[in-house]
Amino acid sequence: MINYDLTKVKAIIFDVDGVLSAETIGMDDEGQPLRTVNIKDGYAIQLACKMGLHIAIMTGGRSEAIVKRYTYLGVGDVYINCSMKMETYQDFKAKNNLDDSEVIYVGDDIPDYQVMRRCGCPCCPADACSDIQEISTYVSRCKGGYGVGRDIIEQVLMAQGKWLSDSKAFGW
Repeated sequence: MINYDLTKVKAIIFDVDGVLSAETIGMDDEGQPLRTVNIKDGYAIQLACKMGLHIAIMTGGRSEAIVKRYTYLGVGDVYINCSMKMETYQDFKAKNNLDDSEVIYVGDDIPDYQVMRRCGCPCCPADACSDIQEISTYVSRCKGGYGVGRDIIEQVLMAQGKWLSDSKAFGW
């Protein structure tokens, strides 16, 4: 369980590679990564958006497929080609009038480190690098790409009384 007051969480930001997709990915003939997606993560993300939780994606990846996937699920803030995440994080908070204490950030590697040190509740997958695990409030039992998004969102929505709370939960 996440040892944090989840009732005050208004936003969850996810990295993609190693968090919402597995750490080992194939590549196409042009050298572009072929990321995996987890269907249970997708269900949880779209439900969280419907329930008023602000979900954002912040990745160094450049693929428009990332934008299409998460926009389709209802995510309003999808930041790709994000090499300096702290600046993007600060802009995201200002745009949405958020305090650090209201944000969960889910990352797995060194590019996520600065933001994870700043946000209220840093979380990571089970296979995150040791530096990230050491600073995380919660280390999921799930590896990246294998349900870590669902794990964290479900806990937040349950704590807020929004998990399976109305008919929005039973459709896409």
